[in-house]
Amino acid sequence: MTSNAMMATAADRGVARYSRVLGFGAYRPERVITNDEVMTWIDTSDEWITARSGITARRFAGPHEDLETMGTAAGAKALAAAGVEPDVVDCVIACSATHLRQVPGMAPEVALRLGARGAGAFDISVGCAGFCHGLGIADALVRAGTATHVLVVAAERLSDITDRHDRSLAFLLADGAGAAVVGPADRRAMGPVVMKSDGTQLAALTMTRDWGEFRDDPSLPPPVLRMDGRRIFRWAGEELAPLCRRALDRAGVPVDALAAFIPHQANLRITELVASVLGLPGGVVLADDIRVAGNTSSASIPLAVEALRESGRVGTGDLALMVGFGAGLACAAQVVELP
Repeated sequence: MTSNAMMATAADRGVARYSRVLGFGAYRPERVITNDEVMTWIDTSDEWITARSGITARRFAGPHEDLETMGTAAGAKALAAAGVEPDVVDCVIACSATHLRQVPGMAPEVALRLGARGAGAFDISVGCAGFCHGLGIADALVRAGTATHVLVVAAERLSDITDRHDRSLAFLLADGAGAAVVGPADRRAMGPVVMKSDGTQLAALTMTRDWGEFRDDPSLPPPVLRMDGRRIFRWAGEELAPLCRRALDRAGVPVDALAAFIPHQANLRITELVASVLGLPGGVVLADDIRVAGNTSSASIPLAVEALRESGRVGTGDLALMVGFGAGLACAAQVVELP
C-alpha cells in the first residue's frame, strides 16, 4: 500500500484532527476524616495542619470502596455527563499509584463493570501526575483515529499505604476517584500535553521497601510512603511554572485567557506559590479541593474540576490549566476547555 493510499484510508476512518473533554465524573468515599481525628494519630493541631497544607478534612475509603468500585462510579458519572454510552467507548485508561494487585490491571475490570466490553484497557502508573498523562494519551489516541471515545479513570486509596504515625504524611493523604471522557472535536479544545521527569529527585517520594521484600519476609512491616516535603516544595516552586508556561505556549493560550488553575491537590501552599510565580491574574480561580478532600494523588484533578463545576466557580467553555506532579519526580500539564 502506498503512503497516499494509507492516508486516504485514515481519512475514510474519520480521523479526528482535534479532541476535547466531553464530561467529568467523581466519586468521594463516605467516611470523612477530620483534623481532630488525625490529632489522635500524631502530635499536631488543627491550626498546624491548616497552616501547612490548607486541609480541614479528607475522605478514607471503606472496605466496600475498592479502587475498581470507586473508579467505576466516577467513570459512569463522566460517561453520563458526556452523553456517551459505555458500548461506544474504544479505550479505558486507568491511573493509580495504589493498585496493589499487579495483575490483572484495574482498567479491564472497570471497562467490564461499565459495560465497555469491547474497549481496549490498560493501566498507567505515574503517581500523582497520572491523570494529566492519561489525558495526553487519550488526546493522542483520538486525534490519531485509534479511538473515538476514551475514558480516563483515576482512583486512589492512599490510606492503604500511609503510616498514620508519620507526622509528615498522615494528615495529607486521602482516597477518591475521578474520570473524564475524551472524544473528537471540530476545533482545538485541548492543548498538547507537556511532560517532564527528574530522576535526580527519586528519593523525594518513595516507599519504605518494595513488595518483593515484604513477600520474602512477611514479618517486616508492610511498605508505606515516605516523603521529603521540603524538597518537593522547593522542586515544585522551581519546575512547575516553566512547565505550565510551555503548556500555555503550545496551546496558544495567554495567561489572561485562563478561567481556572487546577493543579494536583498536593498542598494548597504549592498551588498558591506556583500561581504567584506564573503571575496569574486575580480573576483566575485557584482549585482548592484539597481543603476538604486532602491529597488524593492522581484522582485530585478530576475531583477538583467537579468541585469547581458544582460550586459554579467555573462553567462550560472556560479554559483551565491543569498540572499533575509527583513521584519520580514526574509532571505533566495541558490546557483544557471545560465541558
